[in-house]
Amino acid sequence: MSNKTVLITGASRGIGRATARLFAQNNYNVLINYNKSEKEAYSLLKELKDNGYSADIYKADVSNPFEVNLMVKHCIGTFGKIDVLINNAGIATARLFTDITHEEWNEMINTNLNSVFYTTQASLKYMISEHAGKIINISSIWGMVGGSLEVHYSTSKAAIIGMSKALAKELGPSNIQVNCIAPGAIQTDMLKNVSEEVLEGLKEETPLMRLGTPEDIANCALFLASDNASFITGQVISPNGGFVIV
Repeated sequence: MSNKTVLITGASRGIGRATARLFAQNNYNVLINYNKSEKEAYSLLKELKDNGYSADIYKADVSNPFEVNLMVKHCIGTFGKIDVLINNAGIATARLFTDITHEEWNEMINTNLNSVFYTTQASLKYMISEHAGKIINISSIWGMVGGSLEVHYSTSKAAIIGMSKALAKELGPSNIQVNCIAPGAIQTDMLKNVSEEVLEGLKEETPLMRLGTPEDIANCALFLASDNASFITGQVISPNGGFVIV
């Protein structure tokens, strides 16, 4: 197949869903990864197929290396390659640091960080041999500056930034670019339990006076995946409306 292929983890909802849709519209083969959101994942697959786009679906817990390896092999078997890997899958919870249990800490690190290690390592077996590839890791502004009541989340997202920068240096000679997107406050399910008062406060603290959309992040990912970004690696791009400026 002449089309490029993108594997997107956590693609059934929110940022992942918008990204899958945008890449499909730009003639990518899209592998939709999901774990628990089966209904949403299959509705996305149907939408893409009904519009004539090239897409497939694969259920895998990306915190499980065995399942990840099978997913990557499936992608290669279906589309023949992986040109772009977008590590988007993640969870977020708010807890006082002193209330975080060992189980909650491990779940956050396994889901948000270890998954990036597993999917990236599995995909690189193919990218390195092709001497080409793009890896885009979804971090967060809280990975850049830290978030109160989200120490475990901030830690996992900060580690993704460090991993991306180090890996970019290692993979540069193989013509593989590694970058991070660190979204600000985005209108997804992660904000569904946040009160209107808090949401209004977030808007007021954002110089552009609005929350971000999943499409804002998808557009950034599409740019980083494009040939126009071929000289960009090891960078953190933060679509956050000016909420965090560093």
